[in-house]
Parts: sequence; structure tokens; C-alpha cells
Amino acid sequence: MFKKILSMCVAVVMVLALCVSMASCDQSEDDFKLGVILLHDEASTYDLNFIEAVNRAAAELGLSEEQVIFKKNIPESNECYEAAADLVDEGCDIIFADSFGHETYLLKAAKEFTDVQFCHATGTMAHTEKLSNFHNAFASIYEGRFLAGVAAGMKLNEMIADGTITADQAKMGYVGAFTFAEVISGYTSFYLGAKYVCPEVTMEVQFTGSWYDEIKEKDAATALINNGCVLISQHADSMGAPSVCEEKNVPNVSYNGSTLASCPNTFIVSSKIDWTPYFVYICESVQNGTEIAVDWTGTLSTGSVALTDVNTTAAAEGTQAKIDEIREKLISGEVKVFDVSTFTVLGENLTSYMADVDTDAAYTKDTEVIADGYFHESEYRAAPYFDIQIDGITLLNTNFG
Repeated sequence: MFKKILSMCVAVVMVLALCVSMASCDQSEDDFKLGVILLHDEASTYDLNFIEAVNRAAAELGLSEEQVIFKKNIPESNECYEAAADLVDEGCDIIFADSFGHETYLLKAAKEFTDVQFCHATGTMAHTEKLSNFHNAFASIYEGRFLAGVAAGMKLNEMIADGTITADQAKMGYVGAFTFAEVISGYTSFYLGAKYVCPEVTMEVQFTGSWYDEIKEKDAATALINNGCVLISQHADSMGAPSVCEEKNVPNVSYNGSTLASCPNTFIVSSKIDWTPYFVYICESVQNGTEIAVDWTGTLSTGSVALTDVNTTAAAEGTQAKIDEIREKLISGEVKVFDVSTFTVLGENLTSYMADVDTDAAYTKDTEVIADGYFHESEYRAAPYFDIQIDGITLLNTNFG
């Protein structure tokens, strides 16, 4: 009898313990908070892409509005640190910042608030700082830009075939923000994608010196069109360039989201990083008590590199099929974006290149990145380090005048 009573007591204790444990887990999930620091707000295509990804991840994870706190229009200054400190005070378990220039200020916060996880997009310092609570993330967006370039090349081929332009007029224009490796990697991969299907293509790049300046981006697109560019793309965050293209009826490949609603006659396709998988990953890691990767790279396979639907009104016939074909070849490794046999530098193919992967104050070139016939972008560090000026691309300005 005593044994039976003892067994019943043990069972009751175990049930109570399980209930307490479950209540504790529920409480932990309810208490969890994600803080997000944005350089701009919804008016920026770049920041809107992050906002939409956070909201998708929150819906997937069942987070309430109160568990996600946005800090918008935070400049690349000590205001980023102050925003991070405010988010710590508000009980955030993870704090994420979306702009390259936020990194040093977010790192300052990470060193001070060691119980909070800090994650940063496009940065370079996590793998050298080696803090347990500071992480960088990016994606192989060069593959997405290559596919967007394929769509551009298909359009150029159509324009050549129907007599709109001649082969020697197949010149694209590109509105770039800065002469950073991220931008160089982006416009080069876009160009190589176009060249993959349209060998005659050339490209000119006009820089603005700003991630978001609608007037400068409009002016840059206008200057490129006036200089004979028959298709425009961009690595800048406003609707400046796409709106000029729609006004002047020039085909456009945008970035970070569809511009179809505003530019129905000229928008072809857009590539973007889909940050949803990363936000799900970091939130689940903290909730489950597992480590977040120090330097994380999303890919086509993880769903982190995406293209919008092709706008058949503006795109060449067969564009989607060609994108699908080459996408599979990129995933399988049959096609490499930076295959050194597909481009030259001063007339020569590269066989070796030292890149600045472990970034220091002097930007020292420290890592050999060409092997097996291609430049290994974003494999030794998530953030891009392809900074080579290849033949076929002309920079119209580098002083942001």
C-alpha cells in the first residue's frame, strides 16, 4: 500500500513539474522580444525589405506586435548605440541593425550589454572580434543579381532583334550608392549575368554617395540615359531611378522589391535578400538556447536570395524560363557567377587575387580568394569582398559629385 501511495505521489510531483516547466516555457516565449534598428523607414526599398521580412518571421513564430520593436530612421552614428541601449531597456533579447555604418555602434552596445544578442546585416567585424553575442549576416545576393542580369540581357537581345538598338548600342546604366565592395560585387554580378546571354553588353556606373537620395538617384539615372544607356539598374534605395525609367520608357531592373505598381511599363524584375529565414533562425536560436552563427550567409537554397515575378509586359519572351534554368545551374554549381574565364581585367584573366576578408583599419589584402577557376565571393566571410574593376564596365564618377 505504501509503495502504491508513494508511486502516486511521485506521479503527481512529475505532472506538477511538467506543468511548471510548460508554464515557464510559455512565459519565456511571451517575454521574448526582438528589436530592429533601421537606417530609414518604409519609404526606402532597402528598409522596407527588412520590415516585411521581420513581419513575416514574426507571423511564422507567433510573435505579437508588442514583441517586435522597430527603431526607424536611425543614422550611422552614436544614435545607433543609443537606440540599441533603449531596446535593451525595453527588454529585447535580440537587437538587429540593418546598415553597414551601424556596425561600430552596435558592437559598442554588444560589449556593454553582454546578456543580449546583437545581429548586424552587411558587416565585417564579427568573425575577427569573436564576441559570443555579436553576429554578422549577409546572403549570396550576387547570385540574385546575376539572375536579374540575365533578365536584362534577354531584354537587350530582344531590343537588338527587333531593331530598337544595334548590338553596339547594348549599353546598360547602373546607379550605385558608394564604391564599397558590396556595391562593386553587386553591379559586377549584374553585368556578368547580362553578358552570359548578351555578349555584346557594356555598362556604365554613376555613383550618388548616398544609400537613399531620391533626387541624386533620379539625376544619376537621367545622366545615364542621356549618355546612351538603354536599360537601367541600381544599388540605391529610393524610387528615383525606376521613376525616371518609367517616365522615359526605359527598361528597368530594380532592387529589393517589385516596382510594378509604380512602373508597370518598364519594370522587368527585381532581386533581393529575403531576410525572413535569418530572423526566424536567430529568434529560434535564442528561444531554444542554441548558438547563433558568428558569420551567416544565406543562399538561393535557403530561400534567402529571391527574385520577384517577371513582368511580362516589359520583359523579353522566355525570360522566366531562362532565369529558372540558370538558377538551377547556380544551385548545382555548374555556373559560377565570378567564373574567371568569363571576364578580364585590363585584358587579362585573373588567376590569383588577394582580398580584404579580415578587415582592419588599413584594409589589408589578406586572403587568396581565387581557386578552382572562380572568385569565392561570400564564402570566407558573409559580407561581399569582390572589389575588382573588370573590363566592360565604366565608372563615370567616383567622387560623388
